[in-house]
Amino acid sequence: MSAPNDHSHDHHDHSHSHDHDHDHPHAPIEDVDDPQRYEYVLETAIRELLIEKGVLTAAAIHRQIDLQDSRTPAMGAKVVARAWTDAAFKARLISEPLETIIDEFKLEISTPLKLVVLENTPDVHNVVVCTLCSCYPRMLLGIPPAWYKSIDYRSRVVVEPRKVLAEFGTVLSPEVEVRVSDSTADLRYLVLPNRPAGTEGFSEEQLAALVTRDAMIGTALV
Repeated sequence: MSAPNDHSHDHHDHSHSHDHDHDHPHAPIEDVDDPQRYEYVLETAIRELLIEKGVLTAAAIHRQIDLQDSRTPAMGAKVVARAWTDAAFKARLISEPLETIIDEFKLEISTPLKLVVLENTPDVHNVVVCTLCSCYPRMLLGIPPAWYKSIDYRSRVVVEPRKVLAEFGTVLSPEVEVRVSDSTADLRYLVLPNRPAGTEGFSEEQLAALVTRDAMIGTALV
């Protein structure tokens, strides 16, 4: 197991309903859409009942699905680039993340949740996980990658973060503290990576093009 300063856990109780796809710890990821799964059958029954009762319409559901599918890490990259170039925005982003993003980028977020921005520094590197399922800031990063939902990543990154990061190609100096934060249905994290050297003259657009989804999860550097 890693030394105590290799990772500081920020775990949270997951005993609640999540408003997104689940990766059940006893079922492989590829079975999530199996029509025989309990969750699939339950979701279908509830959806059809809500439509039948007039609470929702099929069109409204499809619009939300299309909206979720259209979101990509590009929005998160814009947020990071703005923080790199605007000190006042960065300060507001860290103190009031969700409110600042909604105000600055006119982002529509209907699901009530708390967002925390984890700023990397030369001495601290943050990485995010959801140990129970796949809680993730989809409004900023789009659909989570398969590895983020995998049991292997969820169980190992909290115990041996440096080894897991190295497998992603992210090798950190022993002097850098690695902090692991655990997401929940009500609490999501966005990693604010270190701005790479030699980009002082870059525009926001040029900087945003450098920012990857994995850097905003913490498994990669920019």
